[in-house]
Amino acid sequence: MSLGTSFGRVSSNQSVRQESSRSLIYLARGRIASMSRAFHTLESAKLPDWLPPWLKRPSKQYALGLFPTPIHRWNPPGIPEDVEFWIKRDDLTGMQLSGNKVRKLEFLIAEAMAQGADTLITIGGIQSNHCRATAVAARYAGLDCHLILRNSRQAAENDPGMVGNLLIDRMTGAHIHQVTKEEYAKVGGKKLGEQLEQQLKAQGRKPYVIPVGGSDSIGTFGYLAATQEILDQAGKEAFTDIINACGSGGTTAGLALGNALSGMGATIHAYGVCDDEDYFYDFIDGLYRELEATPDRIGKDARAMLVAHQAKGAGYAISKPEEMQTVIDVAQTTGIIFDSTYSGKAFHALREDIKADPGYWKGRKVLYIHTGGLFGLYSEASELQKQLEVKEKSHRLVVAAE
Repeated sequence: MSLGTSFGRVSSNQSVRQESSRSLIYLARGRIASMSRAFHTLESAKLPDWLPPWLKRPSKQYALGLFPTPIHRWNPPGIPEDVEFWIKRDDLTGMQLSGNKVRKLEFLIAEAMAQGADTLITIGGIQSNHCRATAVAARYAGLDCHLILRNSRQAAENDPGMVGNLLIDRMTGAHIHQVTKEEYAKVGGKKLGEQLEQQLKAQGRKPYVIPVGGSDSIGTFGYLAATQEILDQAGKEAFTDIINACGSGGTTAGLALGNALSGMGATIHAYGVCDDEDYFYDFIDGLYRELEATPDRIGKDARAMLVAHQAKGAGYAISKPEEMQTVIDVAQTTGIIFDSTYSGKAFHALREDIKADPGYWKGRKVLYIHTGGLFGLYSEASELQKQLEVKEKSHRLVVAAE
């Protein structure tokens, strides 16, 4: 299927209105296709035919997502006209706007059910999108959910409140266990999960531990399957570059391996919002070893399959004013809402890279994966308010007398 056929792309002498109309038709078709799934049920894993037989793979997935998510042309601020930009709306995967997490959780929930689990455990930051998505998915599947959330030392001693993702966590009845950032750094997420697992087992529960971000070898299949979805929508070599925000590494791992195994032909760019480039290369190689996708089998390692970029700025979940301004600019010019921790930071860093090296990006066809995270913006409301009030003050309407 050609790029023009897939997305309803129009020629240069046709109107923007026509292009927008065709994009909306594609979106409607995506919704209709999604409605044919039997939601909240276990089904045979829908995996691409191009996966090699030696790859360790799951047999089931739990239907959670609204797929396929739409792809459409996008003209964000600060991107030169000689860069052809598209966006894949994985913020619209469903499950209360759970973004890229839905794709991973389809396989992780199925694995938990196969093991007879009655409880999910996972871990993340106090405003973790993944933890909120897991809390929602657990309720869909009839499972209990325990969240280990890292917070500042002072805040961890008090009730965490109900702002942003925390409101959804608590509305869905998730059990919240706070740890300090220092405790998390000292003990590590894996051991903290195992500690809570043992406590729950002693109470007669059957817990299943999901790692940070759902990024393990099983979760990787979420974006191996998404690679096939992109191929179905666009065909091979439709895009020269595919961009995603990289936090825990699982989304990037799936896209990069899928790109390599399918022959999709894109360069995968991972904009890391925490840690450094070497960490992500090494972590993703570790996931590939668990899948038996080692360099001797596929001919390359993570460093040859993707390009890791630095996008963490002042630190994980710490936003600089210019990053927040980018989020505002994108919203006010295109209507696309980014969160400030993942997609917003990644897009800001990408835009700076394009400014720094316009020669590389000229003539490229870029697909930006919007991974979601809307609820996290509410925790940044005070900072957003400061910047918005500068140019978008609220005014009292003077009502004319009759």
